Amino acid sequence: MIYVSDAVGAAGSNLLSFVEILGVSDRNNRRDQLTGALLCHGGRFLQVIEGARGDLDMLITRLRADPRHQNIRILSDGPVAGRRFETWAMAQAEATPEIVALFPDASLGALSASRADALMNAIAGRLPQPA
Repeated sequence: MIYVSDAVGAAGSNLLSFVEILGVSDRNNRRDQLTGALLCHGGRFLQVIEGARGDLDMLITRLRADPRHQNIRILSDGPVAGRRFETWAMAQAEATPEIVALFPDASLGALSASRADALMNAIAGRLPQPA
């Protein structure tokens, strides 16, 4: 599943808040056997999350109730041949100039499903292996 959402308050603009979200997500995803990556740019989140259907449904229900997100839009949701982020419970995807160049007008809100998928493939290819 890939979704984009508007970050609310400090969640989209404060590095400490973002790091806190990554930490909680990592812990919860390990518990739920989910993997993925989270990118924050321009006041929006883009996340790919991989796992069993029931676990993904429970996660999206929690996210819809999370006050740090609003306007959640599912860009892609379906079975995949394999996990792209299998070694990451929650990777931090950095908005490097090369990554930002992959989305239109530097806005995550304008992403199509195919563009979001290509962006996440590019992010997966740039991540170091976790320790």
